[in-house]
Amino acid sequence: MTYKYTITGMFCDGCRTKVEKTLNAMEGVEATVTLDPPIATISMQKPIQTTDFQEVLTAAGKYSIKVFNPNDLKLPVEEVAVELPKNAAGKYYCPMFCEGEKVYDDAGDCPVCGMDLVKAPDLDSAKLLFTCPMHPEIVEDHPGACPICGMDLVPMEPKDSEENKAYNELWSKMKIALLFTIPIFIISMSDMIPNNPLTKILDTQTWNWVQLVLSLPVVFYACWMFFVRAWKSILTWNLNMFTLIGIGSGVAFLFSLVGLFFPDIFPDEFKTHHGTVHLYFEATTVILTLVLLGQLLEAKAHSRTSGAIKELLKLAPTQATIVNDGVDKVISIHDIKKGDLLRVKPGDKIPVDGKITTGESTIDESMISGEPIPVDKKINDDVIAGTINGNKSFVMVAEKVGSETMLSQIVQMVNSASRSRAPIQKVADKIAKYFVPIVVLASIVTFIVWANFGPEPALVYGFINAIAVLIIACPCALGLATPMSVMVGVGKGAHSGVLIKNAEALENMNKVNVVIIDKTGTITEGKPSVEKVFSTQNNEAELLRNCASLNQYSEHPLAQAVVKFAKLKEIPLIEVNDFEAISGKGVIGTVSNDKVAFGNKSLMEQVGATVTTELENKIIAEQKLGKTVSYIAINSVALGFIAITDAIKPTSVAAIEELMRQGVEVIMLTGDNENTAKAVAQELNLSSFKAGCLPEDKLNEIKRLQAEGKIVAMAGDGINDAPALAQADIGIAMGTGTDVAIESAKITLVKGDLQGIVKAKNLSHAVMKNINQNLFFAFFYNVLGIPIAAGILYPFFGILLSPMIAALAMSFSSVSVIANALRLRNVKL
Repeated sequence: MTYKYTITGMFCDGCRTKVEKTLNAMEGVEATVTLDPPIATISMQKPIQTTDFQEVLTAAGKYSIKVFNPNDLKLPVEEVAVELPKNAAGKYYCPMFCEGEKVYDDAGDCPVCGMDLVKAPDLDSAKLLFTCPMHPEIVEDHPGACPICGMDLVPMEPKDSEENKAYNELWSKMKIALLFTIPIFIISMSDMIPNNPLTKILDTQTWNWVQLVLSLPVVFYACWMFFVRAWKSILTWNLNMFTLIGIGSGVAFLFSLVGLFFPDIFPDEFKTHHGTVHLYFEATTVILTLVLLGQLLEAKAHSRTSGAIKELLKLAPTQATIVNDGVDKVISIHDIKKGDLLRVKPGDKIPVDGKITTGESTIDESMISGEPIPVDKKINDDVIAGTINGNKSFVMVAEKVGSETMLSQIVQMVNSASRSRAPIQKVADKIAKYFVPIVVLASIVTFIVWANFGPEPALVYGFINAIAVLIIACPCALGLATPMSVMVGVGKGAHSGVLIKNAEALENMNKVNVVIIDKTGTITEGKPSVEKVFSTQNNEAELLRNCASLNQYSEHPLAQAVVKFAKLKEIPLIEVNDFEAISGKGVIGTVSNDKVAFGNKSLMEQVGATVTTELENKIIAEQKLGKTVSYIAINSVALGFIAITDAIKPTSVAAIEELMRQGVEVIMLTGDNENTAKAVAQELNLSSFKAGCLPEDKLNEIKRLQAEGKIVAMAGDGINDAPALAQADIGIAMGTGTDVAIESAKITLVKGDLQGIVKAKNLSHAVMKNINQNLFFAFFYNVLGIPIAAGILYPFFGILLSPMIAALAMSFSSVSVIANALRLRNVKL
């Protein structure tokens, strides 16, 4: 019995191999698994339930299996964007995402590619500990006095990060490798000196034994991990960079051992004029040392690529000053609870999110918003954790603490996005799947060609060039090309107030050719204010009371503006029954036994309200001035209106102009009326807009544009924008908007400013350009390097590439990719 099943959760050939082995380990099962398409063809001796297959796959990883359906293949497996789970903080993952989102509890190397696992940053700022300068055995989690000597406790220095530990361990091994490799290299190269002075001390054979002894610490201690990884890769058939390094350097070392112990079995062309065999202890140790150098530099670079997250974590202070009964007390930030009153002194970092209750100040929010101009704050204004207070003191109430603060959410989003997998990575994945076998085959062909057609000593030339081919090839440069750029780019965006949910969004933003924008809160400030209340019966106060009472239950910015205006006029609000918010139209309810409706013309039509021509003309006149006008109907009769103004953000005009200059079509979709929308569009020089849009209208417009082949980005800030944000190729939420809108979006602009869309577009372009540079470098390096190592230049120029030079080039190829990615930190957005 043979059946087909669809497998989800596979992202590379390593995943495919693991799934196939897991299924074949089941009794009576023969399985063949393909990655593209992601199908398992399973032959079984007796019927097996799909749940049984699922049980063994769940134990192997986050894989799912179901009976094959042709519709499952509509989306290629490589299009899936991979990102680490939210609980990955503090755990280890492969920087090349060989096993998708899989993480490990302990440090080690990837079982697929062999690279060192990287630790995902802990997203909670470390708890600060205090100790006594005189009695270091005293350690407390809060400041105070030493119980022994009474001295003030001082903060303890933070321990080395995981990256520093890995780097320090590699550096220790590097020192050992250099200590023994340099003498081996000197001994070997001394043969090139006329009247070799070393042979006057010891004969050549004895020096060969010295080289063997000196090579042992390099091979079996400093660089032994490379052979372990190579052996593991062969056992699991997850061939990788270390497979090539292990085979190349291992063959050279074993050849040297056999040549030292059994020289008589080699033909004369392998021997020196002293009668000893040419040994390659220096090639082995130099190659391994250079590879170790590459790992060392890579570890250093990795710590820099995650620097954005570290810098964000540093923004959170470790202590805060709590105010209890008028008394100030310093506490740990981890001890703050909602509702606590906190004093923020001049120059202090704000500890948590909250509101100012006493005082006022100027706050530097540049680390969150990317804008360098300090913001004036007064009583009831929001303040954000990690921002820096100016030269005044104030008291705030804690509203969001721990993981609820905006800073914590930003760190979480940056961490997830920087470790997600972009669709462009599939190019490298497809090549990497066949890379190592092709290189091994090229090495064998190189030896055969040189042995049969090369000049004497042909076997020696063939042997050396075959090793050089193995050593110079570097699949890691291909694998690192995308994730390194994504990691640095996402961090750069976070520091500029552009939060990107995953790498797929970062890549697709570069392709966007249509941007749809909402009006209120997106183009405008989102802080509307009532400018006029008009009543046909000259009872504006009563009309305002009814409207404000109705709107007190609504979250809409226009509703809040009406309530605020009524409070300024000291008009008391009364109870409302049967309140209902009608999305895209307005609100209705019963106030003092009267049925009140407040909203746009569509709402008036829905409730059957009559509108006089005189009232309609007055409303149109207000709308042509760019004001938003809401009708007021009581018992199905329109009795007046409220005109509301919402200033256009100063940056909206410049941002829209820049987007259009870049060839992006900008369309405004608003629920407001035609006249108001037209006035705003004219001020912004927009060529396209649609008014009176309900949430489903925005959704359908996006679908229409997508059907035309357009790549659509949608920017919005309200609950009613959530469906459109989710439908768009790229949903962009204003950070000043609702949580629902932010959750539905793939990009969030912290400052809620259209200039952020320009920044996101520029960042995406810069990252994709950087990725393409990395991929070109990796492809070009291997396409050029392997033939040169094979000796293609020898017939024309007499040039051969030493395996040691090949090792140096291989080591620096990955480092070069990372160094190029780091240039993104200096990109101007």
